[in-house]
Amino acid sequence: MKYTSAQVNKLIKKLQEEHRGLLSQESRSCTFVAATVEDLEAARPAYSYGQTQSALAAVEQKIRLAKHALNVFNATHTVPGFPLTVDEMLIYLPQLNERKMKLSLMANVLAKTRLSTGDGSIIEYEYANYDLEQVRADLLKTGDELIRAQLALDRLNQTELMEIPI
Repeated sequence: MKYTSAQVNKLIKKLQEEHRGLLSQESRSCTFVAATVEDLEAARPAYSYGQTQSALAAVEQKIRLAKHALNVFNATHTVPGFPLTVDEMLIYLPQLNERKMKLSLMANVLAKTRLSTGDGSIIEYEYANYDLEQVRADLLKTGDELIRAQLALDRLNQTELMEIPI
């Protein structure tokens, strides 16, 4: 069946929820407590070790297939408008975000700031040791690049299809 990257991510989450549900069900029914005066068979919850293990293995196989297909897709497909594969883009986006945050802090520094001193006899100033206008320009440029990269990746994740044999 063919899926977009966005659909595969949702499928993986659904399969992981199914897996957690099976494990939870198993943990609640693989053992039980019965009083000595109770009918043991009436107190026994429905549970089949073999069926449960088969169901878990089937879901795990689907998760492996989906994750592998997504990894192959991410390593082999380039993001339109960028010389990067999807997996490289997934590294580039946090780098851009980090750069944007750093530039934002730098852009909001005053060119000259008076510092407090203990006795007040010496006045100290802290100076920006860079061109504030250049930093502000780089901040805008980085913000625009981040938006462009996010939109390009979103578009690819919503449109490009991959085959998963599930």
